[in-house]
Formats: sequence, C-alpha cells, structure tokens
Amino acid sequence: MRAVEISVFGAPEVLRMAERPMPEPGVGEVLIRVSASGVNRPDVLQRTGNYPVPPGASDIPGLEVAGVIESGDEAAMASAGFNIGDRVCALVAGGGYAAYCVAPVEQCLPIPDGLDDIAAASLPETFFTVWSNVFDRARLQSGETLLIQGGTSGIGVTAIQMAKALGARVIATAGSDEKCAACLALGADHAINYKTQDFVRAVADLTEGQGVNVVLDMVAGAYVARELDCLAEDGRLVIIAVQGGIKAEINAGMVLRRRLTITGSTLRPRPVAFKAAIARSLRERVWPLLASGAIKPVIHQVFQAEHAAAAHELMESNRHIGKLVLSWS
Repeated sequence: MRAVEISVFGAPEVLRMAERPMPEPGVGEVLIRVSASGVNRPDVLQRTGNYPVPPGASDIPGLEVAGVIESGDEAAMASAGFNIGDRVCALVAGGGYAAYCVAPVEQCLPIPDGLDDIAAASLPETFFTVWSNVFDRARLQSGETLLIQGGTSGIGVTAIQMAKALGARVIATAGSDEKCAACLALGADHAINYKTQDFVRAVADLTEGQGVNVVLDMVAGAYVARELDCLAEDGRLVIIAVQGGIKAEINAGMVLRRRLTITGSTLRPRPVAFKAAIARSLRERVWPLLASGAIKPVIHQVFQAEHAAAAHELMESNRHIGKLVLSWS
C-alpha cells in the first residue's frame, strides 16, 4: 500500500511517499480503506523527533482517518454495530497517513449523516481530545464559562462549537483580528487578540472580575501563572500541549485560597478501553449535533497525500483556521 513515512527526523521535506506492507487487523480491530487522513500538531512533533511512538503503534504518522471497513474481527464488529462496507472515522495511535489503516473497533465511529469522508477525517483527534479534557477532566457544565487558548486551531474550533452547543459561555483567544472574527463566527461569545490585548485583563473585564470556570491551554510555560489569574473560585485549568515550554512558576497560595485545579493529559498512549469510553460519549452526546448541523467541521485546506509536507509547512506557519486534511483519492 501507499503510505507517507518519516524518512528521518527533521523539516517537512523528510515526509515521503513509500510502499509499505498492508496492515492486518487483530482481535478487536478492523482494516479501513482510507479516503482521508487528518493532520494534527502531534504529527509535526513526531516528524521532528519530539513525540515518540507508543509501544506497538505504527511508525507511520497520522492519528485519525475516515474510510470504509474492508475486513476485521467480525465478533467485535457485530458487538459495536458495524459491518464490512460501513463508512467510519477512527482515532488511531499511528498509521493514519496511509491508504489502509488498522483501528480498534471501539475507537471507530459512524460518519455522521451529511458529512463526506474529508469532513469526517477531521473529527476524531480533536473531538476525542476536547471531550476527554474539557468535559471529563475539567467537568465543564452548562452555564459555566470556558476560556480557550488558540481558538482557531483544530482543537479550538472544536472546543468553541462543542462548548456552545452544550450550554457553556465561551471566550477564545487568537493571534489576529481575522482569527478573532473567525472565533466569533463559530459561536464564541467573545474573542481576544492576545497580540494586542492582555488576555488576563480582558477576561476580568468580560466576567466582571469573577473569572472563568475552565481554561483549555495548549501553551503552558509562562501562560500557566497568567491563566490561574483568569480562573474563578473552584476553577479548573487543563493543559493539553506545551508549545510555550514545560516549566511554569505559579502562586501556590492562590491555588489553595481559591481551590483551583491544575490538570492535563495526553491521549495517544491511553488504552483502548479509555478511548472507547470517550467514543461512547461522543456518539451519544455530540454525533447527533454533527448530524443536525449544530456543530460543523472546519476544514481550512485539503492536500493530496503526496503533498503531506506542504500540509505540515502550513501547520507550522499557524496561518490556518481549523483542520488540514490529506486525501487519498
């Protein structure tokens, strides 16, 4: 089969099209004929040697795919309500940049009504991540306020729509007025240009000094202390990436006095059972919102699979709004 592999760690041009053996599904798995593969920030980190592949996972990059079930564990498929020939999207621990990909049945979801494979391929990684961190770990409730750092990233466009659809108030940050306008168009109640405004002061003004209940952070580093200043009493800060650095200095006394929670997670190395529970929640709570159009995939650009390097270049430029997708057609 055709696959995009990382020839050596380095710049985007190290990605190259190659021939790889067809993967074989094992117990509890299906083989998907891939139509489209989502591109995500962890793929870039893997390409540069900063995100090791979990034990047992494919070294081929790519964490989400959409396509058709070709074969697999029939008992597992029957238990999950799938059949050969069904259109699905899936979260995988690797191997997504390929014409065929193996996925655990429990990490597959039906493609929502009305969506094509390109749109469906943009869903799993960000939707699983947002649900796990914002709703499971940070326990965001209807009526609470969420601050999203990086509202036009793949994670950001998902978090804005999901939080709004489930009854939260949303404040998003972005790096330009154009991107702030995009956040508002997606449903954010307020958008802060972090390059021209102090987001801590802006959050205080927007919440009348009360602060937000949850912060979704992809920056870490020096942002952590400032984000604690944004939190209301009993507020929760959830960190899902460390683009600003791994070290932070915080006011521990504030954490005590205001009963704050600092948490975080990585999804890729978690076991299938953990991801399966997220898939069940998404299928029950979020997939109907996609089918109805209340939540919509945001695709910035589609690349042919052989141009994966160009997709990575765009990802690293931060010029995009929403998701980047590879097509295998």
